[in-house]
Amino acid sequence: MNTAVLPSALWQENADKPCDTGTPLPLISQEFPQYDFSPVDPSFPDKTTNGAQNPYAFTRKAIVERGQRALRELYTRKEKVIAVVSHSGFLRTAVCHRMFFNADWRVFEWDEEAMRKEGTCILKEREETEVKGGGMGRSDVGVFGIVEGDFPPEEQAAGGERVAGEATGEKPSV
Repeated sequence: MNTAVLPSALWQENADKPCDTGTPLPLISQEFPQYDFSPVDPSFPDKTTNGAQNPYAFTRKAIVERGQRALRELYTRKEKVIAVVSHSGFLRTAVCHRMFFNADWRVFEWDEEAMRKEGTCILKEREETEVKGGGMGRSDVGVFGIVEGDFPPEEQAAGGERVAGEATGEKPSV
């Protein structure tokens, strides 16, 4: 049985708080020399928006797109069973719309029918973990979408005032 560990920047947590931002690659490579971090995007753990399109930015658009990219990468793998270690916020908002208590786990399959209809990667939870709220039975049961407060505001507030942290799309004058 192949038990390869494949580090990926795609599965990191959403927020840009210090507790939700990864360790720079040179440091994490030293801390865990048994793993190959060379395939990890060298921009990891940058989550800034800085006007550029950062796939790891703490924005709704970037996180939802990153979730689809992560799922597409899993879908194209040849293995039949894959374990993913990630973070509850990212899993709920961008991957499977389920709640995860710390260290809980769930079993999913590809929802091929829904994927054909929607044109996106969609998971369906297997009954064995869905009915009891995860493998340990400690997570909330049900499907949970994105809720107010999951992401910082991305649109201008009414009246044209600027929302803190918002990119305006303006070009700086020279």
